[in-house]
Amino acid sequence: MTYEFLKFLHIIGACVLIGTGAGIAFFMVIAARTLDATAIAHTAGTVVIADTLFTATAVIAQPITGYLLARDVGWPLTEGWILLSLALYVLIGAFWLPVVWIQIQLRNLAATAVETNTPLPPRYHTLYRIWFACGFPAFIAILGIVWLMIARPTLSL
Repeated sequence: MTYEFLKFLHIIGACVLIGTGAGIAFFMVIAARTLDATAIAHTAGTVVIADTLFTATAVIAQPITGYLLARDVGWPLTEGWILLSLALYVLIGAFWLPVVWIQIQLRNLAATAVETNTPLPPRYHTLYRIWFACGFPAFIAILGIVWLMIARPTLSL
């Protein structure tokens, strides 16, 4: 593969991660604000599908294209900005994996509330707050990675 094609794939992957993350967060927050279990169940169901199709695919592709780019250019993986990017990537994963599980739980809890014609249970609200809080460090970290990819600062780690 050529350098330009690898770079294109890597940039598209970053765009997918940021765009899907921001879109999922936006739609989940808007649905949650309604407190309408039907809307929440539908939105959370769509979010779970989007995370599976788009986010998970990009999560897998990013380190592969990043490694191939580094190898193609001759950057050692021990380069400071690459190591920091990888550490931030692991941090994002530490927040994203529980978030995916929480989204499935939110979907299921909302669907159960619809089926039983009951209000959203307290567990829904607790999980939603955790889900909401997990988004901030993950989103800040991905913005940091994009900056590192662009600036490639000299870092001693």
